Amino acid sequence: MSTSRSDKPFVLAGRTYESRLLVGTGKYRDLEETRQAIEASGAEIVTVAVRRTNIGQNPGEPNLLDVLPPDRYTILPNTAGCYDATEAVRTCRLARELLDGHKLVKLEVLADQKTLFPNVIETLKAAEVLVKEGFDVMVYTSDDPIIARQLAEIGCIAVMPLAGLIGTGLGICNPYNLQIILEEAKVPVLVDAGVGTASDAAIAMELGCEAVLMNSAIAHAQNPVQMAEAMKHAIIAGRLAWLAGRMPKKLYASASSPLDGLIK
Repeated sequence: MSTSRSDKPFVLAGRTYESRLLVGTGKYRDLEETRQAIEASGAEIVTVAVRRTNIGQNPGEPNLLDVLPPDRYTILPNTAGCYDATEAVRTCRLARELLDGHKLVKLEVLADQKTLFPNVIETLKAAEVLVKEGFDVMVYTSDDPIIARQLAEIGCIAVMPLAGLIGTGLGICNPYNLQIILEEAKVPVLVDAGVGTASDAAIAMELGCEAVLMNSAIAHAQNPVQMAEAMKHAIIAGRLAWLAGRMPKKLYASASSPLDGLIK
Protein backbone atom coordinates (compact mmCIF):
# COMPACT_ATOMS: atom_id res chain seq x y z
CA MET A 1 0.00 0.00 0.00
CA SER A 2 1.32 3.45 -0.88
CA THR A 3 2.20 5.60 2.12
CA SER A 4 3.22 8.68 0.14
CA ARG A 5 1.96 12.05 1.31
CA SER A 6 -0.97 13.70 -0.40
CA ASP A 7 -0.25 17.03 -2.05
CA LYS A 8 -2.06 20.23 -1.17
CA PRO A 9 -2.15 23.56 -2.97
CA PHE A 10 0.27 26.36 -2.13
CA VAL A 11 -1.97 29.10 -0.77
CA LEU A 12 -1.01 32.56 0.48
CA ALA A 13 -3.54 35.14 1.64
CA GLY A 14 -6.35 33.16 0.05
CA ARG A 15 -4.72 32.87 -3.38
CA THR A 16 -3.44 29.60 -4.85
CA TYR A 17 -0.13 29.48 -6.73
CA GLU A 18 1.25 26.83 -9.06
CA SER A 19 4.91 27.72 -8.60
CA ARG A 20 6.58 27.21 -5.22
CA LEU A 21 9.56 29.34 -6.21
CA LEU A 22 9.53 33.00 -5.14
CA VAL A 23 12.25 35.21 -6.56
CA GLY A 24 13.83 38.55 -5.78
CA THR A 25 14.30 41.33 -8.29
CA GLY A 26 17.58 42.91 -7.17
CA LYS A 27 21.23 42.42 -8.15
CA TYR A 28 20.68 41.80 -11.87
CA ARG A 29 22.65 43.70 -14.50
CA ASP A 30 19.58 45.49 -15.81
CA LEU A 31 15.80 45.27 -16.03
CA GLU A 32 15.92 43.12 -19.16
CA GLU A 33 18.01 40.44 -17.44
CA THR A 34 15.61 40.67 -14.50
CA ARG A 35 12.68 40.03 -16.81
CA GLN A 36 14.33 37.11 -18.59
CA ALA A 37 15.49 35.36 -15.41
CA ILE A 38 12.16 35.67 -13.64
CA GLU A 39 10.32 34.45 -16.70
CA ALA A 40 12.64 31.42 -16.88
CA SER A 41 12.08 30.68 -13.20
CA GLY A 42 8.36 30.20 -13.66
CA ALA A 43 7.79 32.21 -10.47
CA GLU A 44 4.44 33.88 -9.90
CA ILE A 45 5.50 35.92 -6.85
CA VAL A 46 8.34 38.43 -7.08
CA THR A 47 9.68 40.32 -4.09
CA VAL A 48 10.72 43.95 -4.36
CA ALA A 49 12.84 46.03 -1.98
CA VAL A 50 10.73 49.18 -1.71
CA ARG A 51 13.62 51.24 -0.32
CA ARG A 52 15.90 50.34 -3.25
CA THR A 53 13.66 49.76 -6.26
CA ASN A 54 11.43 52.15 -8.16
CA ILE A 55 7.85 50.91 -8.32
CA GLY A 56 6.39 54.36 -8.91
CA GLN A 57 7.81 56.48 -6.11
CA ASN A 58 10.42 58.01 -8.47
CA PRO A 59 8.59 59.36 -11.56
CA GLY A 60 10.73 59.56 -14.65
CA GLU A 61 13.06 56.72 -13.62
CA PRO A 62 12.90 53.13 -14.97
CA ASN A 63 10.06 51.35 -13.22
CA LEU A 64 10.34 47.66 -12.33
CA LEU A 65 6.61 47.23 -12.88
CA ASP A 66 7.10 47.98 -16.58
CA VAL A 67 8.89 44.63 -17.02
CA LEU A 68 7.14 42.73 -14.23
CA PRO A 69 3.51 43.88 -14.51
CA PRO A 70 1.27 43.30 -11.48
CA ASP A 71 -1.40 41.73 -13.70
CA ARG A 72 1.03 38.89 -14.40
CA TYR A 73 2.98 38.64 -11.14
CA THR A 74 2.07 39.01 -7.49
CA ILE A 75 4.30 41.81 -6.27
CA LEU A 76 5.64 41.12 -2.77
CA PRO A 77 7.06 44.37 -1.38
CA ASN A 78 9.71 43.80 1.27
CA THR A 79 11.37 45.90 3.94
CA ALA A 80 14.99 45.09 3.04
CA GLY A 81 17.32 47.73 4.44
CA CYS A 82 15.21 48.38 7.55
CA TYR A 83 16.91 48.07 10.95
CA ASP A 84 14.04 48.79 13.32
CA ALA A 85 10.30 48.21 13.56
CA THR A 86 9.38 51.83 12.87
CA GLU A 87 11.25 51.88 9.54
CA ALA A 88 9.75 48.55 8.52
CA VAL A 89 6.17 49.59 9.28
CA ARG A 90 6.62 52.88 7.43
CA THR A 91 7.98 51.03 4.38
CA CYS A 92 5.01 48.65 4.29
CA ARG A 93 2.60 51.57 4.46
CA LEU A 94 4.41 53.22 1.53
CA ALA A 95 4.17 50.00 -0.48
CA ARG A 96 0.44 49.80 0.21
CA GLU A 97 0.06 53.34 -1.14
CA LEU A 98 2.13 52.70 -4.25
CA LEU A 99 0.36 49.43 -5.04
CA ASP A 100 -3.22 50.63 -4.56
CA GLY A 101 -4.01 49.07 -1.21
CA HIS A 102 -1.89 45.93 -1.66
CA LYS A 103 -1.80 44.06 1.68
CA LEU A 104 0.72 41.26 1.07
CA VAL A 105 4.20 42.18 2.38
CA LYS A 106 7.44 40.52 3.31
CA LEU A 107 8.70 41.80 6.64
CA GLU A 108 12.40 41.75 7.32
CA VAL A 109 14.12 43.76 10.04
CA LEU A 110 17.89 43.38 10.03
CA ALA A 111 20.25 43.41 12.98
CA ASP A 112 23.41 44.75 11.30
CA GLN A 113 24.96 45.32 7.90
CA LYS A 114 27.70 42.69 8.27
CA THR A 115 25.53 39.60 8.81
CA LEU A 116 22.07 40.82 7.69
CA PHE A 117 20.80 38.50 10.41
CA PRO A 118 17.22 39.23 11.47
CA ASN A 119 16.64 41.35 14.55
CA VAL A 120 13.93 39.17 16.02
CA ILE A 121 12.93 41.64 18.76
CA GLU A 122 12.21 44.41 16.24
CA THR A 123 10.66 41.88 13.87
CA LEU A 124 8.15 40.81 16.52
CA LYS A 125 7.28 44.45 17.23
CA ALA A 126 6.73 45.26 13.56
CA ALA A 127 4.73 42.09 12.95
CA GLU A 128 2.28 42.97 15.72
CA VAL A 129 1.65 46.45 14.28
CA LEU A 130 1.32 45.29 10.67
CA VAL A 131 -1.06 42.43 11.47
CA LYS A 132 -3.26 44.82 13.48
CA GLU A 133 -3.29 47.18 10.48
CA GLY A 134 -4.60 44.44 8.22
CA PHE A 135 -1.44 43.50 6.33
CA ASP A 136 -0.85 39.90 5.21
CA VAL A 137 2.63 39.46 6.65
CA MET A 138 5.20 36.97 5.41
CA VAL A 139 8.13 37.26 7.78
CA TYR A 140 11.89 36.68 7.44
CA THR A 141 13.23 35.27 10.68
CA SER A 142 15.97 33.25 12.30
CA ASP A 143 15.78 29.46 12.43
CA ASP A 144 14.73 29.61 16.09
CA PRO A 145 11.58 27.43 16.40
CA ILE A 146 10.27 29.48 19.35
CA ILE A 147 10.42 32.77 17.44
CA ALA A 148 8.81 31.12 14.41
CA ARG A 149 5.97 29.90 16.62
CA GLN A 150 5.48 33.36 18.15
CA LEU A 151 5.33 35.02 14.74
CA ALA A 152 2.65 32.58 13.62
CA GLU A 153 0.71 33.21 16.83
CA ILE A 154 0.84 36.97 16.19
CA GLY A 155 -0.93 36.32 12.90
CA CYS A 156 1.77 36.22 10.21
CA ILE A 157 0.53 34.21 7.24
CA ALA A 158 3.93 32.58 6.57
CA VAL A 159 7.24 32.27 8.39
CA MET A 160 10.46 32.39 6.40
CA PRO A 161 13.46 31.12 8.35
CA LEU A 162 16.88 31.63 6.82
CA ALA A 163 18.80 28.64 5.52
CA GLY A 164 22.05 30.60 5.72
CA LEU A 165 23.00 34.27 5.87
CA ILE A 166 21.62 36.43 3.05
CA GLY A 167 23.73 36.24 -0.09
CA THR A 168 26.20 33.65 1.20
CA GLY A 169 25.03 30.67 -0.85
CA LEU A 170 25.96 28.36 2.03
CA GLY A 171 22.82 26.26 1.69
CA ILE A 172 20.85 24.90 4.63
CA CYS A 173 23.19 25.28 7.58
CA ASN A 174 20.87 23.88 10.26
CA PRO A 175 18.34 21.39 8.87
CA TYR A 176 17.49 20.20 12.38
CA ASN A 177 16.05 23.52 13.56
CA LEU A 178 14.22 23.81 10.26
CA GLN A 179 12.68 20.37 10.80
CA ILE A 180 11.39 21.44 14.23
CA ILE A 181 9.83 24.57 12.72
CA LEU A 182 8.19 22.44 10.03
CA GLU A 183 6.83 19.93 12.54
CA GLU A 184 5.20 22.67 14.62
CA ALA A 185 4.06 24.91 11.78
CA LYS A 186 0.47 26.12 11.64
CA VAL A 187 1.25 28.39 8.66
CA PRO A 188 3.33 27.86 5.50
CA VAL A 189 7.11 27.68 6.06
CA LEU A 190 9.34 29.00 3.28
CA VAL A 191 13.12 28.94 3.29
CA ASP A 192 14.46 32.43 2.73
CA ALA A 193 18.17 33.30 2.28
CA GLY A 194 21.25 31.15 1.95
CA VAL A 195 20.34 29.05 -1.09
CA GLY A 196 23.28 28.86 -3.50
CA THR A 197 22.39 26.30 -6.14
CA ALA A 198 19.67 23.95 -7.28
CA SER A 199 20.52 21.16 -4.84
CA ASP A 200 20.02 23.55 -1.89
CA ALA A 201 16.54 24.38 -3.14
CA ALA A 202 15.71 20.71 -3.63
CA ILE A 203 16.83 19.87 -0.08
CA ALA A 204 14.63 22.62 1.37
CA MET A 205 11.65 21.17 -0.46
CA GLU A 206 12.56 17.60 0.51
CA LEU A 207 12.44 18.67 4.16
CA GLY A 208 8.82 19.70 3.64
CA CYS A 209 8.98 23.45 3.05
CA GLU A 210 6.00 24.92 1.21
CA ALA A 211 8.24 27.03 -1.02
CA VAL A 212 11.63 28.73 -1.33
CA LEU A 213 12.48 32.39 -1.85
CA MET A 214 15.81 33.37 -3.41
CA ASN A 215 17.57 36.21 -5.18
CA SER A 216 21.38 36.05 -5.06
CA ALA A 217 21.56 32.39 -6.13
CA ILE A 218 20.01 33.35 -9.46
CA ALA A 219 21.21 36.93 -9.95
CA HIS A 220 24.84 36.16 -9.05
CA ALA A 221 25.08 32.98 -11.16
CA GLN A 222 27.34 33.13 -14.20
CA ASN A 223 24.22 32.66 -16.30
CA PRO A 224 21.23 33.91 -14.29
CA VAL A 225 18.64 32.82 -16.84
CA GLN A 226 19.90 29.24 -16.89
CA MET A 227 20.13 29.14 -13.10
CA ALA A 228 16.57 30.41 -12.83
CA GLU A 229 15.39 27.49 -14.95
CA ALA A 230 17.49 25.07 -12.89
CA MET A 231 15.85 26.38 -9.72
CA LYS A 232 12.41 25.89 -11.23
CA HIS A 233 13.12 22.21 -11.81
CA ALA A 234 14.83 21.77 -8.42
CA ILE A 235 11.75 23.05 -6.60
CA ILE A 236 9.51 20.66 -8.53
CA ALA A 237 11.86 17.69 -7.96
CA GLY A 238 12.24 18.44 -4.25
CA ARG A 239 8.49 18.69 -3.75
CA LEU A 240 7.89 15.41 -5.58
CA ALA A 241 10.59 13.69 -3.51
CA TRP A 242 8.99 14.94 -0.28
CA LEU A 243 5.58 13.74 -1.42
CA ALA A 244 6.97 10.33 -2.39
CA GLY A 245 8.88 9.83 0.89
CA ARG A 246 12.53 8.85 0.70
CA MET A 247 13.81 5.36 1.48
CA PRO A 248 15.15 4.76 5.00
CA LYS A 249 18.87 5.26 5.49
CA LYS A 250 20.72 2.05 6.35
CA LEU A 251 24.20 1.33 7.63
CA TYR A 252 24.78 -1.75 5.46
CA ALA A 253 24.06 -2.72 1.87
CA SER A 254 20.74 -4.14 0.77
CA ALA A 255 20.38 -6.11 -2.46
CA SER A 256 18.52 -4.23 -5.18
CA SER A 257 17.07 -7.42 -6.69
CA PRO A 258 15.02 -10.03 -4.80
CA LEU A 259 16.99 -13.07 -3.64
CA ASP A 260 14.11 -15.56 -4.06
CA GLY A 261 14.29 -17.80 -7.09
CA LEU A 262 18.01 -17.45 -7.72
CA ILE A 263 19.49 -20.18 -9.96
CA LYS A 264 21.59 -22.51 -7.81
